[in-house]
Amino acid sequence: MFPSKPQLIPTCCAVTPSPSPLLPQDPDKNSLQLSPERTRDRRKVVRIAWEKLLRWSRSWRSRAKTDVLERTKKVVVLGGGSFGTAMAAHIANRKDQMEVSILVRDPAVCRKYFPDHKLPENVIATSDARTALLRADYCLHAVPVQFSTSFLKEIAEHVDPGLPFISLSKGLELNTLRMMSQIIPQALKNPRQPFIALSGPSFALELMNKLPTAMVVASKDRKLAGAVQQLLSCSHLRISTSRDVTGVEIAGALKNVLAIAAGIVEGMNLGNNSMAALVAQGCSEIRWLATKMGAKPATITGLSGTGDIMLTCFVNLSRNKTVGVRLGSGEKLEDILGSMNQVAEGVSTAGAVIALAQKYNVKMPVLTAVAQIMDSELTPKKAVLELMSLPQVIQSP
Repeated sequence: MFPSKPQLIPTCCAVTPSPSPLLPQDPDKNSLQLSPERTRDRRKVVRIAWEKLLRWSRSWRSRAKTDVLERTKKVVVLGGGSFGTAMAAHIANRKDQMEVSILVRDPAVCRKYFPDHKLPENVIATSDARTALLRADYCLHAVPVQFSTSFLKEIAEHVDPGLPFISLSKGLELNTLRMMSQIIPQALKNPRQPFIALSGPSFALELMNKLPTAMVVASKDRKLAGAVQQLLSCSHLRISTSRDVTGVEIAGALKNVLAIAAGIVEGMNLGNNSMAALVAQGCSEIRWLATKMGAKPATITGLSGTGDIMLTCFVNLSRNKTVGVRLGSGEKLEDILGSMNQVAEGVSTAGAVIALAQKYNVKMPVLTAVAQIMDSELTPKKAVLELMSLPQVIQSP
């Protein structure tokens, strides 16, 4: 009735099992080394591939035009924040004879962001809109999104209807849900105002230090995008062009909200696993909404999408991530914002993002949770518990 007692095998008779062919074996270190012939072949393939790349690069550079930089005599930058100031310095360094005017309310404000850097002599800060915009060839708009409409209406009478606007601002306008490509022409009452969106992983300080950076300019006008590419490109700033204005703008707006979520995870010490899961989920949510709005998936996985998301979510120089870290550490939002001297666009953009998601019928759990936290309807801890309790669904192939 009871199971028979198992037989014991004496140790002296124990047989060492032979290795199973189905199980991975510890490889012999010497077996991993390629023969001299294979090594030479591999190196030859790599060398040829690199040489082809260099030949293509030299050929492309030899055909690249420089007439835009030569023709450009004046550029105006609207707003003297850190990135606007960095871009002003970058353009001024491209050509000593070029005048670069920064239009600010206080001419001294743009120097406070980079106290250890001397701005080029051809950068001039002014509070006179007429003087700043007079005979400008290009305009870089660096005013925060929520203040852009009122700012532009104030200066509209001085703006030439053919002046190209290069937008550096990222976000969505509250209530209207408009992007900068809609805000600028409407505020200036000129639907044909030339527009270009500039975006990508780029911290102002690293741009000031001339560290290698890559960005994207997007415009419906291919010729205009190419001209701005010529104006901005140099040995340490690589500029790609795109016609997907919606994709570049929406990715730039939503990544700020995701960065707050990433900061909260770090502030709560939830670990690397949760950080990776959260950012991956956030990337999917951004792609879902952007493609519903007509953006191209390749834009969302490119520089202005995934590239900018990685920089903003994983590096502590990000203003939006800093807000999240402090929220996750237990600070109150009003205290955080009161202590900051720069705008974290993700704070105001969060609610607009969710309104846009509802308009396009897209579920965005992570970004909705951030909006709830911004409205003080949810604590970071409660948000994490709720997100972890969501139904576990089959991931689409």
